[in-house]
Amino acid sequence: MSTITLLSINTATAQPLQIQGRKVLSAIGKQPRQGRLRVGPLGLEGDEQADPQWHGGVSKAVYAYPAEHYGWWEQRRRAQQVDLFDQPLPQGFFGENLTVQGLLEQDVFVGDVLHFPDCSLRVTEPRQPCFKFMHIMGYAQAAKDMVSSGYSGWYLAVQRAGTLQAGEQATVEHGPRQTPIASLLRRHRQL
Repeated sequence: MSTITLLSINTATAQPLQIQGRKVLSAIGKQPRQGRLRVGPLGLEGDEQADPQWHGGVSKAVYAYPAEHYGWWEQRRRAQQVDLFDQPLPQGFFGENLTVQGLLEQDVFVGDVLHFPDCSLRVTEPRQPCFKFMHIMGYAQAAKDMVSSGYSGWYLAVQRAGTLQAGEQATVEHGPRQTPIASLLRRHRQL
């Protein structure tokens, strides 16, 4: 069993975004929260999803993203001339609920369970980038970059409700180890 560290817990309420001349609701603008937060079958206390067809629900209640990828995205944004000032991206920037460290997509399988001290979350699928992701990233190729890099993060279902707090560690209990998150994302790339 491996362990991961929960660097931050991030939530947001749905807010209007202006994308290509139209107004859409999105809760992608996650902000780090302090203290202990409840996590139930549909996700974190105080968090919303604007489009439950694509984000949220029982099988995608919580979204985790590895902090190890932040530097790569900062370089991509500079290369696309989106961010010229070497500013670090804030935790939660990718719309993730959990910014984690110590576990990457190639080591995560559908069915793996992250056991935190007071709750357990089961890996269900990789994130598929959408037009809202491209908007917050600031360049049109961002979705393609997420898929080709494999830096997608993964969705989690709540197996045991409870609470989470930044700074906690989780142990990873291996599931059947048949379907790695990275291979699901590669399969999406081929479609």
